[in-house]
Amino acid sequence: MTFQRARRPEHKRLRYEAILTAARALAERDGVRAVSLADIAGAVGMHKSALLRYFETREEIYLRLAADDWRDWVAAMRAALAPLPAGAVAEVAAAFATTLAERPLLCDLLTHAPLNLERNVSLETVREFKRTAVGSVDELSAQVRTVLPALTDQDAFDLVGSVSLLAAGLWQLGRPTETLLELYELEPELGYGGLPFVPTLTRLTTTIIRGLLTA
Repeated sequence: MTFQRARRPEHKRLRYEAILTAARALAERDGVRAVSLADIAGAVGMHKSALLRYFETREEIYLRLAADDWRDWVAAMRAALAPLPAGAVAEVAAAFATTLAERPLLCDLLTHAPLNLERNVSLETVREFKRTAVGSVDELSAQVRTVLPALTDQDAFDLVGSVSLLAAGLWQLGRPTETLLELYELEPELGYGGLPFVPTLTRLTTTIIRGLLTA
Protein backbone atom coordinates (compact mmCIF):
# COMPACT_ATOMS: atom_id res chain seq x y z
CA MET A 1 0.00 0.00 0.00
CA THR A 2 1.07 3.63 -0.50
CA PHE A 3 0.27 6.49 1.87
CA GLN A 4 0.18 10.23 1.47
CA ARG A 5 1.85 12.20 4.23
CA ALA A 6 -0.19 11.87 7.41
CA ARG A 7 -1.30 15.23 8.78
CA ARG A 8 -4.27 14.58 11.07
CA PRO A 9 -3.84 12.69 14.37
CA GLU A 10 -6.10 9.87 13.19
CA HIS A 11 -4.07 9.51 10.01
CA LYS A 12 -0.85 9.39 12.02
CA ARG A 13 -2.35 6.69 14.21
CA LEU A 14 -3.28 4.66 11.14
CA ARG A 15 0.24 5.03 9.78
CA TYR A 16 1.71 4.00 13.15
CA GLU A 17 -0.47 0.88 13.27
CA ALA A 18 0.30 0.04 9.64
CA ILE A 19 4.03 0.10 10.39
CA LEU A 20 3.60 -2.26 13.33
CA THR A 21 1.36 -4.57 11.30
CA ALA A 22 3.88 -4.73 8.46
CA ALA A 23 6.79 -5.34 10.85
CA ARG A 24 4.88 -8.18 12.51
CA ALA A 25 4.00 -9.84 9.20
CA LEU A 26 7.57 -9.64 7.91
CA ALA A 27 9.03 -11.04 11.13
CA GLU A 28 6.53 -13.90 11.29
CA ARG A 29 7.43 -14.80 7.71
CA ASP A 30 11.21 -14.26 7.71
CA GLY A 31 12.24 -14.04 11.38
CA VAL A 32 13.07 -10.89 13.35
CA ARG A 33 16.76 -11.05 12.54
CA ALA A 34 16.16 -10.91 8.78
CA VAL A 35 13.91 -7.82 8.72
CA SER A 36 15.47 -4.40 8.08
CA LEU A 37 14.01 -0.94 8.53
CA ALA A 38 13.98 -0.58 4.75
CA ASP A 39 11.93 -3.78 4.47
CA ILE A 40 9.31 -2.41 6.85
CA ALA A 41 9.22 0.97 5.08
CA GLY A 42 8.81 -0.73 1.73
CA ALA A 43 5.96 -2.88 3.02
CA VAL A 44 3.94 0.22 3.96
CA GLY A 45 4.91 2.20 0.85
CA MET A 46 6.99 4.90 2.50
CA HIS A 47 10.60 6.02 2.53
CA LYS A 48 12.78 4.94 5.44
CA SER A 49 13.33 8.56 6.48
CA ALA A 50 9.55 9.05 6.71
CA LEU A 51 9.19 5.95 8.88
CA LEU A 52 11.69 7.45 11.32
CA ARG A 53 9.15 10.17 12.12
CA TYR A 54 7.16 7.45 13.89
CA PHE A 55 9.83 5.20 15.40
CA GLU A 56 13.40 6.05 16.36
CA THR A 57 14.83 2.71 15.14
CA ARG A 58 13.89 -0.73 13.84
CA GLU A 59 14.59 -1.99 17.36
CA GLU A 60 11.94 0.28 18.84
CA ILE A 61 9.34 -1.16 16.47
CA TYR A 62 10.06 -4.68 17.64
CA LEU A 63 10.18 -3.72 21.31
CA ARG A 64 6.70 -2.24 20.89
CA LEU A 65 5.52 -5.51 19.37
CA ALA A 66 7.23 -7.49 22.12
CA ALA A 67 5.43 -5.44 24.77
CA ASP A 68 2.10 -6.04 23.03
CA ASP A 69 2.77 -9.78 22.86
CA TRP A 70 3.81 -9.99 26.51
CA ARG A 71 0.46 -8.48 27.49
CA ASP A 72 -1.36 -10.81 25.11
CA TRP A 73 0.44 -13.84 26.58
CA VAL A 74 -0.54 -12.80 30.12
CA ALA A 75 -4.20 -12.69 29.07
CA ALA A 76 -3.96 -16.10 27.36
CA MET A 77 -2.33 -17.68 30.40
CA ARG A 78 -4.97 -16.22 32.68
CA ALA A 79 -7.65 -17.91 30.59
CA ALA A 80 -5.73 -21.20 30.39
CA LEU A 81 -5.04 -21.39 34.13
CA ALA A 82 -8.45 -20.26 35.37
CA PRO A 83 -10.24 -23.66 35.14
CA LEU A 84 -7.33 -25.73 36.50
CA PRO A 85 -7.57 -27.40 39.92
CA ALA A 86 -4.98 -26.72 42.58
CA GLY A 87 -1.81 -28.73 42.15
CA ALA A 88 -2.24 -29.41 38.42
CA VAL A 89 1.46 -29.46 37.58
CA ALA A 90 1.26 -31.11 34.16
CA GLU A 91 -1.62 -28.88 33.07
CA VAL A 92 0.24 -25.70 34.08
CA ALA A 93 3.26 -26.87 32.10
CA ALA A 94 1.07 -27.60 29.09
CA ALA A 95 -0.56 -24.16 29.37
CA PHE A 96 2.85 -22.49 29.19
CA ALA A 97 3.88 -24.53 26.15
CA THR A 98 0.68 -24.22 24.15
CA THR A 99 0.17 -20.48 24.72
CA LEU A 100 3.76 -19.80 23.69
CA ALA A 101 3.48 -22.02 20.61
CA GLU A 102 0.49 -19.90 19.58
CA ARG A 103 2.72 -16.79 19.71
CA PRO A 104 5.61 -17.47 17.34
CA LEU A 105 6.71 -13.86 17.15
CA LEU A 106 6.94 -13.59 20.93
CA CYS A 107 9.13 -16.70 21.02
CA ASP A 108 11.45 -15.11 18.46
CA LEU A 109 11.44 -11.76 20.28
CA LEU A 110 12.33 -13.44 23.58
CA THR A 111 15.74 -14.08 22.01
CA HIS A 112 16.24 -10.79 20.22
CA ALA A 113 15.01 -8.37 22.90
CA PRO A 114 18.03 -8.80 25.23
CA LEU A 115 20.39 -9.71 22.41
CA ASN A 116 20.01 -6.56 20.32
CA LEU A 117 16.63 -4.81 20.47
CA GLU A 118 17.32 -3.21 23.85
CA ARG A 119 20.69 -1.89 22.65
CA ASN A 120 19.70 0.66 20.02
CA VAL A 121 16.85 2.60 21.58
CA SER A 122 16.40 5.55 23.90
CA LEU A 123 16.24 5.31 27.67
CA GLU A 124 12.53 6.05 27.66
CA THR A 125 11.77 3.34 25.09
CA VAL A 126 13.69 0.64 26.92
CA ARG A 127 12.23 1.76 30.26
CA GLU A 128 8.70 1.42 28.91
CA PHE A 129 9.45 -2.03 27.49
CA LYS A 130 11.11 -3.27 30.69
CA ARG A 131 8.18 -2.10 32.80
CA THR A 132 5.82 -4.08 30.58
CA ALA A 133 8.00 -7.19 30.52
CA VAL A 134 8.74 -7.26 34.25
CA GLY A 135 5.13 -6.42 35.09
CA SER A 136 4.00 -9.28 32.86
CA VAL A 137 6.35 -11.71 34.60
CA ASP A 138 5.00 -10.58 37.98
CA GLU A 139 1.41 -11.05 36.81
CA LEU A 140 2.12 -14.46 35.30
CA SER A 141 3.85 -15.51 38.52
CA ALA A 142 0.80 -14.53 40.56
CA GLN A 143 -1.48 -16.46 38.17
CA VAL A 144 0.67 -19.58 38.46
CA ARG A 145 0.48 -19.44 42.26
CA THR A 146 -3.32 -19.56 42.13
CA VAL A 147 -2.95 -23.11 40.76
CA LEU A 148 0.32 -24.02 42.47
CA PRO A 149 0.09 -22.27 45.86
CA ALA A 150 2.96 -24.34 47.27
CA LEU A 151 5.33 -22.27 45.13
CA THR A 152 6.76 -19.16 46.76
CA ASP A 153 6.66 -15.81 45.00
CA GLN A 154 10.32 -16.28 44.09
CA ASP A 155 9.68 -19.82 42.85
CA ALA A 156 6.92 -18.62 40.53
CA PHE A 157 9.03 -15.73 39.27
CA ASP A 158 11.92 -18.10 38.56
CA LEU A 159 9.55 -20.49 36.80
CA VAL A 160 8.23 -17.84 34.40
CA GLY A 161 11.74 -16.60 33.69
CA SER A 162 13.02 -20.11 33.06
CA VAL A 163 10.15 -21.00 30.74
CA SER A 164 10.74 -17.80 28.76
CA LEU A 165 14.41 -18.65 28.29
CA LEU A 166 13.63 -22.23 27.31
CA ALA A 167 10.98 -21.12 24.82
CA ALA A 168 13.41 -18.68 23.21
CA GLY A 169 16.10 -21.34 22.81
CA LEU A 170 13.79 -24.09 21.62
CA TRP A 171 12.20 -21.80 19.05
CA GLN A 172 15.56 -20.94 17.53
CA LEU A 173 16.73 -24.57 17.56
CA GLY A 174 13.59 -25.55 15.71
CA ARG A 175 14.40 -23.17 12.85
CA PRO A 176 17.93 -24.06 11.72
CA THR A 177 19.59 -22.31 8.80
CA GLU A 178 19.94 -23.96 5.41
CA THR A 179 23.59 -24.68 6.20
CA LEU A 180 22.67 -26.43 9.45
CA LEU A 181 19.96 -28.44 7.70
CA GLU A 182 22.56 -29.60 5.21
CA LEU A 183 24.93 -30.51 8.03
CA TYR A 184 22.25 -32.49 9.91
CA GLU A 185 21.45 -34.33 6.70
CA LEU A 186 25.09 -35.38 6.42
CA GLU A 187 25.68 -35.97 10.15
CA PRO A 188 22.36 -36.52 11.98
CA GLU A 189 24.14 -37.15 15.29
CA LEU A 190 25.06 -33.45 15.41
CA GLY A 191 21.43 -32.33 15.41
CA TYR A 192 18.86 -32.19 18.17
CA GLY A 193 16.40 -34.73 16.79
CA GLY A 194 13.84 -32.12 15.88
CA LEU A 195 12.91 -31.21 19.48
CA PRO A 196 9.18 -30.63 18.89
CA PHE A 197 8.35 -27.37 20.63
CA VAL A 198 5.22 -28.11 22.66
CA PRO A 199 6.13 -31.61 23.97
CA THR A 200 9.68 -30.57 24.78
CA LEU A 201 8.73 -27.35 26.53
CA THR A 202 5.95 -29.13 28.42
CA ARG A 203 8.34 -31.83 29.62
CA LEU A 204 11.06 -29.39 30.69
CA THR A 205 8.59 -27.07 32.40
CA THR A 206 7.08 -29.99 34.31
CA THR A 207 10.55 -30.94 35.50
CA ILE A 208 11.26 -27.40 36.68
CA ILE A 209 7.96 -27.13 38.54
CA ARG A 210 8.46 -30.45 40.33
CA GLY A 211 11.99 -29.46 41.23
CA LEU A 212 10.80 -26.18 42.73
CA LEU A 213 8.04 -27.94 44.67
CA THR A 214 10.53 -30.50 45.99
CA ALA A 215 12.99 -27.82 47.03
